[in-house]
Amino acid sequence: MSAKTTNQELLQWTTYWTNILQPDSVHWCTGDDAEYETIVSELLAAGTFRKLNHSLRPNSYLALSDPDDVARVEERTFIATKDPIDAGPTNNWRDPEKLKTEMMTHLRGAMRGRTMYVMPFSMGPLDSPIAQIGVQITDSRYVVASMRTMTRMGDEALRILGDKSFVPCVHSLGAPLLNGEQDVPWPCNSNHKFIAHFPDSKEIWSYGSGYGGNALLGKKCFALRIASTMARDDGWLAEHMLVLAVTPPNGNRRYIAAAFPSSCGKTNMAMMMPTLPGWEVQTIGDDIAWMKFGDDGRLYAINPEFGFFGVAPGTSEKTNRNAMETLRSNAIFTNVAHTSDGDVWWEGMTTEPPPGLTDWQDEPWTAGDNSPAAHPNARFTVPASQCPSIAPEWEDPSGVPISAILFGGRRATNIPLVTEARDWEHGIFLGSIMSSEKTAAATGQTGLVRFDPFAMLPFAGYNIGDYFAHWLQFSKQTDPQKLPKLYWVNWFRLNEDGSFLWPGFGDNCRVLDWILRRLEGSAEAETTPIGLVPTCNEINRNGTAVTEAEMSQLLSVDPESWRDELEMISKHYDLISDRLPAELWNQLKDLTNRLEV
Repeated sequence: MSAKTTNQELLQWTTYWTNILQPDSVHWCTGDDAEYETIVSELLAAGTFRKLNHSLRPNSYLALSDPDDVARVEERTFIATKDPIDAGPTNNWRDPEKLKTEMMTHLRGAMRGRTMYVMPFSMGPLDSPIAQIGVQITDSRYVVASMRTMTRMGDEALRILGDKSFVPCVHSLGAPLLNGEQDVPWPCNSNHKFIAHFPDSKEIWSYGSGYGGNALLGKKCFALRIASTMARDDGWLAEHMLVLAVTPPNGNRRYIAAAFPSSCGKTNMAMMMPTLPGWEVQTIGDDIAWMKFGDDGRLYAINPEFGFFGVAPGTSEKTNRNAMETLRSNAIFTNVAHTSDGDVWWEGMTTEPPPGLTDWQDEPWTAGDNSPAAHPNARFTVPASQCPSIAPEWEDPSGVPISAILFGGRRATNIPLVTEARDWEHGIFLGSIMSSEKTAAATGQTGLVRFDPFAMLPFAGYNIGDYFAHWLQFSKQTDPQKLPKLYWVNWFRLNEDGSFLWPGFGDNCRVLDWILRRLEGSAEAETTPIGLVPTCNEINRNGTAVTEAEMSQLLSVDPESWRDELEMISKHYDLISDRLPAELWNQLKDLTNRLEV
């Protein structure tokens, strides 16, 4: 299929890569239904897709990956800058010219025997001033099908692009078919994988993997690593955050963003079903937020994605009913188990596994087997528009005005249920020291604390110290009163017996209730060394089993325990070294002084 564009930059780029990759044919993706049906039929014929029982899961498919290709390959993910300091201590640095030279030895001829698909796509609602256009080339039909769900892909994105520049994304499975060689259901390259980002030229090159964020280059590669550098240069934010629309009984609708690392309830919060009567919580986005200042000086956010790409294990009617409803149809499941009647299953989906399961490696599985039925990183890909809690304004090109931003991790001790920052600078300090720890719930033993500032540890496309500085300077771009208020939350504090003190899930709306009342000036807080914390009776516990003593423990700040925390924070900052802004060292000194009073 020939290109429907006069964009000379795009045409020259496509020609260049066609000559390098040497595909048998080139297909320009339209993104329409007929094309998707053709791609799906080819995936079914190749054995990559298996059609699920239409009466149970309409228009849905199962894919089982190669066991060597099941997750992001962090150790093979690179930020390529001329100076290593610009990548910083949290990224894997490579020299851009040397990395390109090395990758070219693998990319030449990498698509022989295959079709090269050219996919123009919009990250964000079409015509949004916050959105950006990318073009990905790939030799994976699985990627084409998934990118159609995850992005606004095809002719409309090409129309929006016009003659402008774009973010170029190159992806190859690294599995050429030579001399009539027979294909396999999940082609990839087990020996060589590269996920390379070139911030100076805004390029992404990916080789060897067909899975998830390694291959769907609009996901973490573009939407966070490259977009974060674009945001730094142009004065906006590209963040690993969910976005909610929250409407309390008084009808004063607000929009809240939240940054949580993995395993901290991000998707569950994005699709929250509130337990407080008269409250409505709706989903704008579950994973990524792009935010720019509007003409009124407020920060407006869009969800740059078009679908949900979530971890399946642990998702259930109990933990996230809205997600389960979203997955009823038009879903692609990868590396989950499948049932004898043609449906899917994963750990946590039901209390007991159904009989006759086949695991993610296509082997018979029964309860008690040493390995899980679904891979722990098993995924679902599904249109966001199907979510019962999706907000009507989720595709508003202008975005939604953010009133509050939450930072959260998984901590068994020390961190209160909710803390309000004293001001913008103090809030950046709290975001910079976000951390999680592994816990043994039965014993209350705690594991190693891992700092994950702003939940961006694997995703900031440049030096994390410069990233903090970018956040700090936002207070100078607008009236500080128009900036979102910043909060720190922790749903995971443990009792002495190792049980969770806070019920979480839909009851997290009780924390949102306090936050919204703080925004309106009607909720009380007490000053602690780490920030402003609710007084014990300010969190509505009606209808929960949380006692006053437990509430007091959830909100407590113990100076002695926090003195131990200071040493960890100091070591965390030492790793960032010279690029750490002086304001954050001063915040740590101020905290130290407050704890000594």
